[in-house]
Amino acid sequence: MNKKIILIVYLSTLAGIILWLAAIFLAPFLKSQSLTLNVVFYALFAPVCHQIPSRSFSCFGFPLAVCGRCSGIYFGFLAGTVLYPFLGGFSRSTLPRTKTFILLSMPIALDTLGNFFGLWTTSNQVRFLIGLIWGALLPFYFILGITDLATKLRKKP
Repeated sequence: MNKKIILIVYLSTLAGIILWLAAIFLAPFLKSQSLTLNVVFYALFAPVCHQIPSRSFSCFGFPLAVCGRCSGIYFGFLAGTVLYPFLGGFSRSTLPRTKTFILLSMPIALDTLGNFFGLWTTSNQVRFLIGLIWGALLPFYFILGITDLATKLRKKP
């Protein structure tokens, strides 16, 4: 695996998740300042999150642009991205074990299904924590996948 490509993908991913998280907080900030630009930021996240206010944390007196679970996923993605080089991400070109993926995916799958079918209602704090766990796993697939794609595209004549 080309170390230059993986470093570029890693740094781009890190910058991207920081900007994504900033936009999540920018929406309620702009709304608190009575700036109509807030609508753009809420709309940016509408395709990826239901944005139900009661399931969202608030900041600046308004709901974040995503719910508690999505907030956890994105903060987890940031944590996983930061930890990536320290957990051997640059030195190995294999995905985490399938067992690891299943184990870390089970809480979010079960909680989402339980809430969807009305079996229970989870607090925003628990949704955030479950999202955080799953989100921390995702960069190990995302960074390797994008690096692999970039390497293949670079080799094409």
